[in-house]
Amino acid sequence: MKKFLISYSWLVLLFLYLPMMVLIAYSFNDSRINAEWKGFTLHWYSDVLQNPDVLSAFVNSLLIALVTTLVATVLGTLFALALHRYTYRFKGALDGLVYLPILVPDILMGLSLLILFSQIGLELGKTTIIIAHITFSISFVVVIVSARLASMGKELEEAANDLGASPWQTFRYVTLPSLMPGVISAALLTFTLSIDDFVISFFVSGPGSTTLPLYIYSMVKRGVTPEINALSTILIVIIIALMLLSQVFQKDKRGRLPL
Repeated sequence: MKKFLISYSWLVLLFLYLPMMVLIAYSFNDSRINAEWKGFTLHWYSDVLQNPDVLSAFVNSLLIALVTTLVATVLGTLFALALHRYTYRFKGALDGLVYLPILVPDILMGLSLLILFSQIGLELGKTTIIIAHITFSISFVVVIVSARLASMGKELEEAANDLGASPWQTFRYVTLPSLMPGVISAALLTFTLSIDDFVISFFVSGPGSTTLPLYIYSMVKRGVTPEINALSTILIVIIIALMLLSQVFQKDKRGRLPL
């Protein structure tokens, strides 16, 4: 039974990652036709990195992801602290609403935000994308930071209070350092979600705000070429690196996940 389950797990992983492995392999193919292999080359990456449209889309994605990460991490961390420390009316309902953006399909959230922006007369562009990304990212920050808070306990904070520390000193020198691995992990995950988002960005983007996933989609409509493979590989590597960093920071000092 054990061997069967292990073999089954490897087959599932192969099924999930084989398409990406093929895409990455053909990004080094010295042929414009993906159906045949003509040798190893790096010139598709050179072509992509010298394309001004690609660089513009990458800068847009980077700027949007950085602003989204900063704002969503701060707001989500404060939200998680409030949910963890205080008891108030309708707390259960509020806890449930926090998870709603995670459960709602992206296409519905994108459409609802588009309607909202059109109703209030906000011009579509980088600002609307940032607002949209912050909206769905806060929930992920709250979930990760709340998990870290649940694993911390209150002993250190109580000891600091007993020693005469003010609430601000306790938060600055005790709570925040203990919470920082979860905060950094949430920030990295938020950055990954923002730079990788396509569906919501598709609805709320405007002129001059094309992100990297949107640019890749526009290229795919003209046919899959080695440049698309190279650009997709770069995006995959960035996302995998951020996800690995996120997992590292989620671990506590004993190397166990607090989730």
